[in-house]
Amino acid sequence: MHILFIIDPLPGLKAYKDSSVAMMRALAARGHSLSFALQGDLYADQGRVMAAATPFALRPDADLHGHDWWQETGPRAEQGLERFDAVLMRKDPPFDMEYVYATHLLEYAQAQGARIYNGGAAIRNHPEKLAIMEFARYAAPTLVTRDMARLKAFHAAQGDVIVKPLDGMGGTGIFRLQPGEANLNAILETLTDNGRRSIMAQRYIPEIAQGDKRILLIGGEPVPYALARIPMAGETRGNLAAGGRGVAQPLSERDLALARAIGPALAPRGLLLIGLDVIGDYVTEINVTSPTCFVEIAEQTGFDVAGMFAQALERAAAGTGVAA
Repeated sequence: MHILFIIDPLPGLKAYKDSSVAMMRALAARGHSLSFALQGDLYADQGRVMAAATPFALRPDADLHGHDWWQETGPRAEQGLERFDAVLMRKDPPFDMEYVYATHLLEYAQAQGARIYNGGAAIRNHPEKLAIMEFARYAAPTLVTRDMARLKAFHAAQGDVIVKPLDGMGGTGIFRLQPGEANLNAILETLTDNGRRSIMAQRYIPEIAQGDKRILLIGGEPVPYALARIPMAGETRGNLAAGGRGVAQPLSERDLALARAIGPALAPRGLLLIGLDVIGDYVTEINVTSPTCFVEIAEQTGFDVAGMFAQALERAAAGTGVAA
């Protein structure tokens, strides 16, 4: 297969721990050829969705801590997305309007025969924090609003809550509001931009001390290990970007129950890869843009996450797995 990665600039990736690079390595090892394009390389010409794509290969025995782990193998060429056997949308957030426009282009490309994972409409229709609304029975008490009075009433009722922006990543903008929080008004005013921006409030889950677990679903099936991202001492956030420590562990019975309830429901919508965030018994987010943690799980357990993904992609592109 010839696979196109729509991705951030390759020199900026930390290849030794990047999940997209792990995918590339697994796919190359299975004999597939690779190209890349940036989000800005997508365009539509006379209705046909195109990309200025550059073929590349991974350097054998490259130092993945350096910047020379890949090399271009041909000139950049303008191609319709339907010409590739599979297109992987691996552009990291922010989920801004340019990203939204890209999902529309990807959706149009799918209508023209392109096989895209995760699909344009699927990404756009499952915003990572709001997507838990469909599975509210598996989530802690949650409120989404920009109304200050509702947020204060929720805080008063729950006593201890987490508030966060709907478009944040890596733990940015997350606050814990305990009973008697002196800065309650200031925090809510800042996060909601004085009532102009909706945010999410969730009841605080004490089990965060044991980790914010990332459970990967590939083709609707769970990877048998989660990465528990354990907060630093005195910290509420377990995100690796916020200093959390990643510890791989087998899925618990509750983890498996959540995965089996959510994965089969979402996979047929064009979501080949999903990252569930689970604290204690509750799903807190459903990540669909560019889920990570492949490398950490593989290094600590020996389970070949990227290999599982490569096989699922082959099945999907051949029409025997998850639909694009």
